[in-house]
Amino acid sequence: MVAVVVVVAAAGLLRWRRPAWYWLTFGVILATVRVLVRYASVNMAKTLTATTVALLRAKPTQFAPAAVRAALREWAFNTNRRPDAPRDVVAIPMGRAKLLARLVSTWEDPEKVEQVLRAIGTRLDGKQAAAWSRKRSRRILNVAMKYAIRRRILRANPLPKGKESTAAVKTTNAVGKRSLLNPEQAAAILDWIRRRPRGGERLHAFFATLYYCGPRPEEAVVMRVEDVALPQPDAADQWCELLFHPATPEVGKQWTDTGEIHEQRDLKGRAEGETRTVPGHPALTRILRQHIEAEQLKPGDLMFQGESGGILAGSVIRRAWRNARKAVLPPHVFESPTGRHVYDNRNTRLTKWLNDGIPPAQVAEWAGNSVAVLLATYARCVEGQLPDLKRRLEAAGDLPEQPSTG
Repeated sequence: MVAVVVVVAAAGLLRWRRPAWYWLTFGVILATVRVLVRYASVNMAKTLTATTVALLRAKPTQFAPAAVRAALREWAFNTNRRPDAPRDVVAIPMGRAKLLARLVSTWEDPEKVEQVLRAIGTRLDGKQAAAWSRKRSRRILNVAMKYAIRRRILRANPLPKGKESTAAVKTTNAVGKRSLLNPEQAAAILDWIRRRPRGGERLHAFFATLYYCGPRPEEAVVMRVEDVALPQPDAADQWCELLFHPATPEVGKQWTDTGEIHEQRDLKGRAEGETRTVPGHPALTRILRQHIEAEQLKPGDLMFQGESGGILAGSVIRRAWRNARKAVLPPHVFESPTGRHVYDNRNTRLTKWLNDGIPPAQVAEWAGNSVAVLLATYARCVEGQLPDLKRRLEAAGDLPEQPSTG
C-alpha cells in the first residue's frame, strides 16, 4: 500500500515544472522497466541510488549511509519489492532521502552535475570505478535526462557532451592473453573438479562443456539432455552437437517476476526464439555420455543439475572453479588473471578456434557473436599464424626484376 501511494504521488509531482529528483526517478523506472531485462534494472537501481545520495541536501545522521543506499537500491528503486517495503525502511531511510532530496532543477548547476559524475565514477572504497562501469552509469543517467526533457521538466540534457561525454571514457572489451588457460592448466583444473567428492562428476561435465564448446555459463546451465546429439558409441565420427537456446543469467530473486534467482531470456544478441548449434569434441562426447549414464538422465532433464535437481547455482560454479584453480595452479599463477573467471573457459575456446585457423565467420556463429564483436574482443589473442601468413605473402612474389640498363 505504501508503494502505491509513492507511485501515485510521483505521477502527480511529475506534472510540476520542478519536482524533486527523488520523485523523478520513479517515473524513469516506470517508463523503462517493461523493456529492460532484469539485469539492466539492477544496474539502473544502482546508478539511481548513487545519484540520489549524491544529490541529498545533507547527509542523514540518524543512521548509517549503507542503510540509505540499501533502502533506495533494494526497495525504492525495485518495482518488484517496493509494495512489500518494511515500514521501518519506508519511514526512516527512504523517508529521509525524500525529505533531503534536491529539485530536478539542481541539474542546471554544472557543479552539481560534476559532483554526481564523480559519485557514479567512484567505488565505495574511494577508488575509481572501472571505465565500463562509468560509461554504463552515464548511459543510464542519459536515459533519465531524456525522460525529464520529454516531460518538459528540463529544457536540455545537462550531462557533458563531446570530449567530456561518455565517448571520453575509454573502454575495451578485448580479452587479454594473460587470462587464457593453456591445455595443461585446463586439464589439471578439470581433473581436480572431477575428483571433487561432492558433485565433482556433475561439475566436471559442466566445465568441460564450457571449455570444449565455449558457451556462456548462463546458456550452459539450462541445456537439457535432448539438446545434446551424441553419436552412436561405435560410430567412426565421435563429434557431438550441442543446441543452445534460452539463457538464464543470475540477477537475484528480488529482481525477477517469478521470485527465482535466474531470469530466463533469449540468447544474447539473437532474435527471439533463435538458437545455435555448436560441435563438441570427441573428448566432450565421452564425458557427456558417461555423465548422462551415471546420473540416469532423461531427455527432458536438465543436463547439469544442482543438488536439489534444479539449475546449477552460480555460487557453486564459482566456488568450485576458484577452489580448483587454487589447488592446482602455483600461487603466483593463481593470483594472476589466468583463468580467474569461469567465463575464461569461453574466452580460451574462442581464441583457440581462431588460432587453429577456423574462419572468423564460423567462430562467430558458434560463439553467438557478430564477426565485428568477435574480432574486437579476441584479435589481440590470435597468435601462431604469422609463419603461414609470411609464406603466403612471399608466394605472392616481389616486384618483377627490371632489365639492366648497363
